[in-house]
Amino acid sequence: MLYGYFPSLLAGAWVTLQVALLSLLLALALGLAGASSRLSSHAVLRLPATAYTTVVRGIPDLVMMLLVFYGGQMAVNRVTDALGWDYVDVNPFVAGVATLGFIFGAYFTETFRGAFLAVPVGQLEAGRAYGMSRAQVFRRILVPQMLRHALPGLGNNWQVMQKSTALVSIIGLSDITWLADQAGRTTREPFVFYLAVCVFYLALTALSGLALRWLEGRYSVGVRKATA
Repeated sequence: MLYGYFPSLLAGAWVTLQVALLSLLLALALGLAGASSRLSSHAVLRLPATAYTTVVRGIPDLVMMLLVFYGGQMAVNRVTDALGWDYVDVNPFVAGVATLGFIFGAYFTETFRGAFLAVPVGQLEAGRAYGMSRAQVFRRILVPQMLRHALPGLGNNWQVMQKSTALVSIIGLSDITWLADQAGRTTREPFVFYLAVCVFYLALTALSGLALRWLEGRYSVGVRKATA
């Protein structure tokens, strides 16, 4: 199957999945922090978060990947040279996860910001009037409703992020795209291996779509009943 390269592509698919999931966790953390900062009344928090989302969303993902990997490595080694330390070789896996998480953290920031603003302020005030602490209002009222508003945007960004993992192949990470390219060059059958990569990404996005629809339905149960 696939000229004997199937096990290699399977290993590459696992690497791709790891990159996607770890990047998602980083992007979620940056998105929540960024949204909280953007909604802050303090300019020292709001302005850097606004600059982050504006700049990152304005730079192509490919350029950002190259900038972080090569530019970051140069910057790190200039510091190590100044300190007299050994040369540091940036790991492509770490660089790929960090770059994708950093890029999509900007998009998640805007998604979370809109979701937070969509929750009626009156409900938060009612929770406080009922005797809830700020933590209880956040956990019981704000977060559940915020997630309902955020899920469509988060799902869309997650689908795009999955496909963007193919960018890590340009920095030498042995993901499914890089391995398929090498196998295609060796066997002179690039179409076969690129088609296999397409099937993998289609399967991944289809399964993600099903999971996202289930989550959206789960967080919209009460709303649908009230509408009916």
